[in-house]
This record gives sequence, structure tokens and C-alpha cells, in this order.
Amino acid sequence: MAAVSTPRMHADELDLDAPLVRRLIARRFPHWSALPVRRLASWGTENAMFRLGGELVVRLPRRPGAVPDLAHERRWLPLLGPRLPVAVPEPVGAGEPDEDFPWPWSVYRWLAGTNPVAGAVEQPELLAEELGLFVRALRRVEADGAPTGYRGGPLPERDEPTRAAIAGLGDRVDARAVTELWERAASAPEHGGPPGWAHGDLSPGNVLVDGGRLGAVIDFGCAGVGDPAVDLMPAWNLLPASVRGVFREAAGADDAEWARGRGWALSVALIQLPYYWDTNPALAENSRHVIAEILTEAG
Repeated sequence: MAAVSTPRMHADELDLDAPLVRRLIARRFPHWSALPVRRLASWGTENAMFRLGGELVVRLPRRPGAVPDLAHERRWLPLLGPRLPVAVPEPVGAGEPDEDFPWPWSVYRWLAGTNPVAGAVEQPELLAEELGLFVRALRRVEADGAPTGYRGGPLPERDEPTRAAIAGLGDRVDARAVTELWERAASAPEHGGPPGWAHGDLSPGNVLVDGGRLGAVIDFGCAGVGDPAVDLMPAWNLLPASVRGVFREAAGADDAEWARGRGWALSVALIQLPYYWDTNPALAENSRHVIAEILTEAG
């Protein structure tokens, strides 16, 4: 990943840059103060990422709404990491607010890899299987005492914002077709089993591949328990249609769960598309991709 100048995506976000991070590191972790700092390109909308030397990365909230996610990751990543088949972020330093920065921030070990691009996956069948096995492993983690996931509730609870997004998109989508598909997904049987762990935001920007294989899954700010169907979204936001069955089998999804997963992918894409149309071209493009894939699948 390369250094980048990132546009503002929210009215309440702070301006963050490498000199600020150098000052924060020098005060909080002086033993790392000689390491070079550079901002990284990222799909992220809530946090900024800065490479610190060769082995570390600094993650700072861009706005107030992102602050709770850092404490959430510090609490739950040490529990989840050892139980998962691929690498996840490992917190190694807890930064605190000071005169330069008003919120907590974190230092993690660097994870190698690149974000895959929908439509250009190097080894689609292998990635589909490994992503499915990750989803299956995560939902098997003990859920007693775990927090409710950011997207852990029943899919029909998203009806109002999904319909509002469709209305707001106007002629940028086939409103009649996507409304019909949304209604079909929202009417699928609800999750009937016990709540299970889910990442909650398995988008290409939160997946790292290395040599075509799944190398790591990052950004667990949305993780928690609920309906694990939400983690089936990669079937439409990343993987080609030809390997969706491989992913589904590896994840162990039944018909109702698969229908809800499609509904999650569609709802998230519809809501994100107008929000990030001008501020995050990568997310907007992926949302268009998801909508097109689901429309094509439905014929």
C-alpha cells in the first residue's frame, strides 16, 4: 500500500497527517520515535492508517463515531485471533488522548498483503474456500458474553433506510428491480439458531490476500454476535459468480441464510452508494458492482 492524500468523507472528521503521528509516537512510545511514518491508502471510512517502520501500523479514528471501535478491538481481538484460521490485527500499543489528538488510538503489528479487487481475483476458487472457512470458524467461537454485532439484528430492521436509499438514488439504479429483490430477501426466514459471531463488514477493503490466498482479515470494529448471515456478503462484493457455491459450502450456509446474506449485500450497497458517491470512489464502485451482480444473478 502506498502513501496517499485522503479526501474528507465526514463533516466531523479531523485532519490527520504523518507529522501528527510522529508527535504522538514520540510522546507515547519513544522507543519507536525513530521509525519512519507514512500514511497508507485505505478503503476505510472511519479510521486512518499510518505505516510505522516495517513491522507496525498506527490506526487513528477519523471522527468521534469511530472511537468506540478501538476499545472494541482491544477487548475482543485477543480472544478471536487464536481461534481463527488466518491472521487478524494484533494490538501491541494503546495510545491515549493528549493535547494533539483527543481520542484513543492503537498500534498494531503490520499484516502483509493487498486488498483484492472484485472482478480481478487471482485465485477465486481458493479464496472462496478460505473465506468460507474463516466465516465458519468465526461463527463457532463461543458467543456467551460477547457483544451484539453492529449488523447483528434481523434483516427487516434495515427496511426503512434501504428504501430511503433506493428513493435517493433516483435513476442511478433500477428502482423497481432492486426493490423487488430487497423485499424478497427481507421476507426470508429469520435466523432461528443461537446468535453467532460475525465480522460484520467483510468487504474487499477488509480482506488481505497474499499470493492469491487469504492472508488476513482486518477491521473488527463491527464484529459481534447476531445473525451470521451478514458474513456471506463476499459472495457478491468480491467473489465471481462461478465460485459462490464453493464459498457457500465452505461457510455452511443453508437456503434461508444465503437469501439473508444476499439481502445484506444488497442493502449495504444501496445505502453506501449515495453516501460515498463523491467521497470514496472505491466503495461507491464496489456498491455498483454488488448491485449489478445481484441483478444479474436474479436474471
